[in-house]
Amino acid sequence: IKQGMILAAGLGKRMQPITLKTPKALIQIGNKNLIDRAIELLINHGVDEIAINVHYLADQIKDFINKKKYKAKIIIFHEQDKLLDTGGGIFNATKSFQEPFVVINPDTLWSNAYLNELKNLEDLYFQNKKASLLLVNKNLSFDKSFEGDFNLEDGMVSRDNSNKLIFTGLQILDHSVFSLIKNKIFSMNDIWNNLIKNNFLIGIESNQKFYHLNTKEMYDKILSLNITD
Repeated sequence: IKQGMILAAGLGKRMQPITLKTPKALIQIGNKNLIDRAIELLINHGVDEIAINVHYLADQIKDFINKKKYKAKIIIFHEQDKLLDTGGGIFNATKSFQEPFVVINPDTLWSNAYLNELKNLEDLYFQNKKASLLLVNKNLSFDKSFEGDFNLEDGMVSRDNSNKLIFTGLQILDHSVFSLIKNKIFSMNDIWNNLIKNNFLIGIESNQKFYHLNTKEMYDKILSLNITD
């Protein structure tokens, strides 16, 4: 897989006051900020073209990308007028991509420890040609407030009354998943639910400790761990 996308258009309201002046994707943990970690993971996996959607404080993200001079072609999609939500953002930014492509949410603290799992997810996709999610057990989450998003049985993803797995923010998709969508603004949850209904969503479990920045309180707690890599 040579193409990837990073979702960086969120408002980061629950991270205020940090995000009043800094977009969430540029929040720094250790030696790197969140978007830097996501880009490095993709490049180290072999991705050489990356799409990034932006909206809030977009110029800061654009400036950061331009100064870094990454070893990949990076295309910025500025959702200037209105946010397209997760699904709409991915659909809009990946129209020119070949298939399949990797999509990353930078809210997770990515590192090269995930490289092997990304490779395993890629292998899973090519074996089955189905949208593939990297999930993690709630027990491995640093944030214990997560209720869970999915379950996994024999590689098939489901959503039930009680779910023990969290979506890490890493998935492999192709454009067929958007075939029934007619709206410009839509959530990936709509896509996932439709795929699950048709037994077309698969996944693997991550073995990494899961750090996810979604609130100012969680940011403070993760920062106190002095994570450097």
